[in-house]
This record gives sequence, C-alpha cells and structure tokens, in this order.
Amino acid sequence: MTDRLYRVTLTASFLARLDSIVAFLTEAGAGFAHDDLLAELRATVIPNLGRYPRIGRRYPAQLQSAEALAQLAALPAGTAATLREYLHGDYLILYSLGEGEVQLLSIRHYRQLSFDFARVWPT
Repeated sequence: MTDRLYRVTLTASFLARLDSIVAFLTEAGAGFAHDDLLAELRATVIPNLGRYPRIGRRYPAQLQSAEALAQLAALPAGTAATLREYLHGDYLILYSLGEGEVQLLSIRHYRQLSFDFARVWPT
C-alpha cells in the first residue's frame, strides 16, 4: 500500500514572508541562513507536509488575542478549522490543509517580533 501524497503549494503571502525573513536575517548579520532555510524547505519541510499533512498542530491550539479571534471569525466558514502550525527549527509555518493539498500560508523566524516597537515609538 502506498501513502497518499498531498500537493504542497506556496502562497503569495508565504513568499512575501520569506522575503521579510531575508531582510531580517541580513539585518541580523546572518544572511547566509536564508540559503539554509530554502534548502530545508525543499529537502525536509515540503516532503514532510506532502506525506504527513497533519504533522502540525491545529491552529489555534490555544487561546488567542481578541484581534486574532476576530480575524479567524472573518474567514470563510470552515477555513479556520483547516489551519495548522508546523515548527521546523527556528521557524513557525502556518499552513492550510485541504482536500489533497497543503497550502503554505506564512512563515516566521521565532526571533521576529509581531510588534514593530521602533516604528510605534520612534526615538
């Protein structure tokens, strides 16, 4: 018996987040780590999600902020139930699990803050 393979696609938002990671790593003096990330996505993450699409935990696995809950409620009916998180090394990947397909939605380095304090409170 062969395992069913899911098709893994990268969304525009995922690709945009990859670009932000390049800027983040370059600013941190670790621009070389981007090549490692791309290699890991190709060699490990995408094959893992293609073969084991439920490997990530359901999102939201825990209580979220009021803003996050409002955004989830604004999604089309049933969409929030398809969201999953996959932790790979220093990166958290948000993806959606559909019928025969995994869509990579977002990726973030664990050191990237969700708040831009420098922009909010300029010195």
